[in-house]
Amino acid sequence: MGAVPIQILRVIIWISLVGSLVVQLGFVPLVSWEMNDSGAPLAAILTLAALIVLGVLGLQVVGVSILRLLALVRRGRVFSPTAFRYVDRIIGAVAGEAVLLFALAVFASIVNRLTPGDELAPGLIGMICGASLVLAGVALVIYVQRQLLVQATETLARAEGLQSELDEVI
Repeated sequence: MGAVPIQILRVIIWISLVGSLVVQLGFVPLVSWEMNDSGAPLAAILTLAALIVLGVLGLQVVGVSILRLLALVRRGRVFSPTAFRYVDRIIGAVAGEAVLLFALAVFASIVNRLTPGDELAPGLIGMICGASLVLAGVALVIYVQRQLLVQATETLARAEGLQSELDEVI
């Protein structure tokens, strides 16, 4: 991977991380105050705030892990056991995001039952569940890519071993 795409990706991730801090420190309190002013129960406000903060935290974990992987790419050490730790964090964060999104759908369903009329259309809740399923699928795809990284690392180690044996013979 060239230096320019890596730098562009790093800048995009850093901008996203700063934006995520703005969401956690600015948007969540704003939404909480707005819900409090509208008379929402404290449990609903805290649940929604926790879901948003944890969701953004998961995205931050993914961003930082990708930055660490890019550092390994830059040093030519992406096919090392160190890379597995960051890929595992990404898998865990994406799987956690899927669970949080499903929890958001459950929360929305409960809110619909407790308020007169439908605050959210049942189809929207179904779409949130579908998005949660897609996120779980993304976590599985990343897991498959991790397995490919394992194979590539083993192949590289085997090739280096064969090269050293060949060097000894020559």
